[in-house]
Amino acid sequence: MREEYPPPADPLSGETEFERLERRWTEQLTELRVTQTGTQIMTGFLLTLPFQPAFAEINEFERAVYLALVITATIATVMAIAPVSFHRILFGHAGAKKRIVGLTQRVLQITLVLVALVLAGTVALIFNMVLGQLAAAIGFFAILILTFAIWTILPLRIHHIFTKQEIGD
Repeated sequence: MREEYPPPADPLSGETEFERLERRWTEQLTELRVTQTGTQIMTGFLLTLPFQPAFAEINEFERAVYLALVITATIATVMAIAPVSFHRILFGHAGAKKRIVGLTQRVLQITLVLVALVLAGTVALIFNMVLGQLAAAIGFFAILILTFAIWTILPLRIHHIFTKQEIGD
C-alpha cells in the first residue's frame, strides 16, 4: 500500500488539513532555498572549468565524467526550481496545495539524490586528476556512502530513538 503524502492532518496537533499543508509548503520552501543555492553553486563551478587552461589537458574519461556532472548538476538545478513552476501553474485550483506539497516532496527527494551524485562525482573527477582512477572510485563511493549515512541513516536513526522514547514515556 502506498503512503499518502502529505499524510492526513494529525487530530492531536489541532491543525486542520489546510494548516498542515500550509506549514509543509513553508517548510519545503525553506528546504528548496538551501537546495537551489547549492545546486546553482555546483553548476556554476562546473561551468567555469572548461575556461581554465589545464582543462585542455584532461583525458577522454575525465571529459566524459565532467560532462555527466554538468548534465546531472543542471538537472538537479532544474528539479530544485521546478516547485516554483508547479506553484505558479497550479495555484488557485481546487486541491492544488495538496498536489503541490506532495509533488514537491518527491522532487526534493530526487534532487537530493542528484546532488549526492554531483558531489561524489566532483570528488571522483578531482581525485582522478590528482591521484588516479582507483582513488577516484574510492572517493566517489566514500562520498556516496557518507552522504547516504548523514542524509538518510542518521535522521532515520534519530527518528527511531525519539519514537522509542515517546512510546516509553
